[in-house]
Amino acid sequence: MKLDSLTAAALALVLASLAVPARAQLRLPSLPSLPRPNLPELSASLRRELPALAELTQARHRRIGELLRERGDVVEADPRGEPVRRGELVLTAPSDALLAAARADGFDIARERVLDALELRIVTLRAPPGWDTQRALQRLREIDRSATVDYNHLYLQSGDTATPHAAASGVSSPPAAAPIGIKVGLIDGGVESAHAVFRGTAIHRWGCADQSVPSAHGTAVASLLVGRAEPFRGAAPAATLYAADVYCGDAAGASVDNVAAALGWMFSQQVAVVNVSLVGPANRTLEQVVRRASARGLLLVAAVGNDGPAAPPLYPAAYPEVVGVTGVDAHSRVLPEAGRGPHVAFAAPGSDMAAAGVAAAAYVRARGTSFATPLVAGLLAASLHEPDAAKAALAVAALARSAIDLGAVGRDAVYGHGLVGRTLRTEPSLVMVDR
Repeated sequence: MKLDSLTAAALALVLASLAVPARAQLRLPSLPSLPRPNLPELSASLRRELPALAELTQARHRRIGELLRERGDVVEADPRGEPVRRGELVLTAPSDALLAAARADGFDIARERVLDALELRIVTLRAPPGWDTQRALQRLREIDRSATVDYNHLYLQSGDTATPHAAASGVSSPPAAAPIGIKVGLIDGGVESAHAVFRGTAIHRWGCADQSVPSAHGTAVASLLVGRAEPFRGAAPAATLYAADVYCGDAAGASVDNVAAALGWMFSQQVAVVNVSLVGPANRTLEQVVRRASARGLLLVAAVGNDGPAAPPLYPAAYPEVVGVTGVDAHSRVLPEAGRGPHVAFAAPGSDMAAAGVAAAAYVRARGTSFATPLVAGLLAASLHEPDAAKAALAVAALARSAIDLGAVGRDAVYGHGLVGRTLRTEPSLVMVDR
């Protein structure tokens, strides 16, 4: 099909907007050949979304820039422009010989975490005074070329919530749902458990020295996972929530070693499905922890991110063991800012939807793959009561069979197996008072 001049110009503008600034440009890995997008559908989508598309696809890179400016004392960019903890390197299962040699070179141990449930030890080293982080990484790899060592990357939230609105009349919390033996995990910011949607929900916390540090993103994602206040409903409203706060109010808090420790805690609590609406680069330690947890039956469900269709894949969603989730709008069209690729497994509602806000009776408008992910995680958790690799595979296969096929026939790089959780979208006007 030949594009008209307006659409062609729009497409050119969009593609130009997707170019990442040189400082933050990521190397595109070699990917298998993917189905070409449907041009009529893409054309119509561009007409509707063009005004906001450049803004949406650059959101993560703007956040990285803000981190580098505001937290330059503890955050820097790696050679690909991704944010890392300044002067820190993470080692997975390091040998005693490597640690001894590192100490002899002037490295200090910043933190050590033993993930007993996963039988894994993670050590975070601090570079010697006067060394830059890249030089320190190279030195550790020279000492032991077989070691799993990498930067202590930071992972960012994959979606935004608008200004909170008060709840509309008629929104009420039903009696507490009876526990049904389902555990579902959340690795994110803190959750405002006082919100009406969590009435009667059992929430177990990890992180922040047992202090509650509610966040807008974590609360919204949690509400879509386990919340309930008619007519609002999350995907698994009777499940017990295991919420790991890896930020504790600090934008530089969601580091690899912290996320890894949270995953270890989830497995120790026998949580079967864990939602991660965070995105970042590939990392050797994260890869090892994800692989170890998956082999032992933990099912990880993660957002594919909002860097745009031309962007490199983001992690942990792009690891083969993880269920990657994209978002669609109220008309079942993929969000134009959503990532694409063979790692996309499912699509779910990800915009034109309400979620809980941090105020006890407030709701927000949510947009992004962050908010599609808990709908998929909750649906998968419904049949999984404990980590079990075989049962997890069956649950994913069953959900794939129930999916509404969109885009190219069969699994594709835009919608994955197709759309699930369509009825779990709550129209904002039903639960919030517009200002």
